Amino acid sequence: MIKTKLNISNIGPFLRWTGSKRWFVKKHIDDFLPTSFNNYHEPFLGAGSVFFHLINLDINREKEYYLSDTNKDLINTYIQLRDNPNDVIKYLKKLKNTSENYYKIRNENPRINEKRAARFIYLNKTSFNGIFRVNSKGKYNVPYGKQENVNFINEELLLNISIKLKNVIIRNESFEKNLDNIKKGDLVFIDPPYTVAHENNGFIEYNQKLFSWDDQERLKVYIENIINREAFFILTNASHVSITKLYNKIGKTKKLSRNSQVGGRNKTRGIFNELIIYNTRS
Repeated sequence: MIKTKLNISNIGPFLRWTGSKRWFVKKHIDDFLPTSFNNYHEPFLGAGSVFFHLINLDINREKEYYLSDTNKDLINTYIQLRDNPNDVIKYLKKLKNTSENYYKIRNENPRINEKRAARFIYLNKTSFNGIFRVNSKGKYNVPYGKQENVNFINEELLLNISIKLKNVIIRNESFEKNLDNIKKGDLVFIDPPYTVAHENNGFIEYNQKLFSWDDQERLKVYIENIINREAFFILTNASHVSITKLYNKIGKTKKLSRNSQVGGRNKTRGIFNELIIYNTRS
């Protein structure tokens, strides 16, 4: 395996993730960050694009970072990379990127947490389009991606990710559970699953199971609590009239365009608008 020298001051996400905010970090984030803030919270972690961007800037580690998500395997992977990166890498090195091995690993259910983390990274890198999807029984059911040259054992990257995650508080919990940790002057980046399709009238069927409209309304209350604590928030969501109405008179709203990151066929890709709702700039 050929290794490239990484700049540890600029370590990015190690996962592929549907709805990743790499595009936001690359082109827009500086327009929305407050001039200064205290600690950082990200309750819908996913690939953690914004977290990695901010911790790269925090060279002296002056802030505390609180990361959470309801996806147990995702959170376990972050925790194991933080605490046991060498064991995760050891298990990754035992895996092979073939169709036969992919479906064998997909059907396994390891009890060892480090092995579960290695399985999660392997499936994420070698699956079709980096999608995370489970069936009604909670089993991962994404097909093999058929890309033979995927480097799913980027040892140097994973070890540097571990350094970035040291002393970061990582929890498997719903977004409301971290309210007690949010103090005046903190920043909360909020990137929930999108319940409504971009500028269409329909609901996204699979995301409705993950994050319903009732959840969107609970999220609004959560953001109102953030405001009451005199903390900052940045929320990303689909550009849809229902979202605009939901957040009427809450913070400011800006519409941004991006290229679609979803779909395996060109016809499903295109330019979409997203809403950024925030209270970080006057």
